[in-house]
Amino acid sequence: MIGLKRRFLFTSCLLGFGIASAQTDSTVSTDVVEVVGKMLEKTTVLPGELVPFQTVEIHAKVTGFVESISVDRGSWVKKGQLLATMTAPELEAQRAEAQAHIPGIQAQRTEVQAKLAGAESTYQRLKEASKTPGVVAGNDVILAEKAVEALRAAVDALDKSIAAAEAAVHSIEEIEKYLQITAPFDGVITDRYAHVGTLVGPVTGGERMPLVRIEQIDHLRLVVPVPEANIGSIFKGTKVGFTVPAYPGETFHGVVVRPAHSIDLKTRTMPVELDVNNSSGRLAPGMYVEVIWPMRRRKPTLFVPPSAIRVTTERIFVIRVTNGMAEWVDVRRGESEGNLIEVFGNLKVGDAVVQAATDEIRPGTRVQPRP
Repeated sequence: MIGLKRRFLFTSCLLGFGIASAQTDSTVSTDVVEVVGKMLEKTTVLPGELVPFQTVEIHAKVTGFVESISVDRGSWVKKGQLLATMTAPELEAQRAEAQAHIPGIQAQRTEVQAKLAGAESTYQRLKEASKTPGVVAGNDVILAEKAVEALRAAVDALDKSIAAAEAAVHSIEEIEKYLQITAPFDGVITDRYAHVGTLVGPVTGGERMPLVRIEQIDHLRLVVPVPEANIGSIFKGTKVGFTVPAYPGETFHGVVVRPAHSIDLKTRTMPVELDVNNSSGRLAPGMYVEVIWPMRRRKPTLFVPPSAIRVTTERIFVIRVTNGMAEWVDVRRGESEGNLIEVFGNLKVGDAVVQAATDEIRPGTRVQPRP
């Protein structure tokens, strides 16, 4: 009985060895395709938003009352155009007071200048007379000289006082120029906050109250959040199409000019700005935009059919056939284009891969490509 069991086990081992050998030596006949290299040519739709090229809320630099305001919401304005006029009674009083000081100081200077002329004349006569011994005491000459110096110093002081008063008047006049509110650039008034009689200024009631809001909309910015995986497709100068719900079936265009060069950690996207010509005024800031974003690479990449990629719980791979032997090559999938999909891995153009990859074709299996 024991002998029969031993013979049975021995026979089973031989059969098992034969089956394994047959599997190792077997050849799998399957379809293979070549790895293709080409430039990615694909577009994807990304959300975007139109914003003004420039926007600012106009505040008063000095405190005052609005005397007149010539614009309202929707008004188109040019750079330097007068938007509003203010009045500031305090500034007017300060300027009048500073101007009133100037005549008084000038009168004092005239009086001191006359005294200086007399003192200089006396000093010169004493100085000439002192050349004759015994005619004029030396102390009198010194006193006359000191009087001239004192009066000259007084004239200089009054000159400085006049200059300071004139500078004060000029300074107030320069501040009064801020009572004329002008447009900083061409644009449209989108909001008006103040009316005639409103008290405005740098700080009113604990907060800054603007007069109007102006936006430049003949030139817009289109902001597009490009996903991190697609930032390699950002090229300055690229012309990109986009659509808006307000004009179905119509495509507008912008030019890529300002990528942020930084990823938003919350959204994992990079904001990119496109310049959009809106001289027609048909587009408006705040519009929702669908951007037809071109997917591009900086160099050609590799493509295979989707069926050539095998995905398991442990790895993603293609089966390359080299010298008739199967080899698993790990890859990372990229973008799909038509009936091909982009792959990144240890492959090169022209490599033969199994068209319908399966993990039943183990590494080392002999593969016979079908005609």
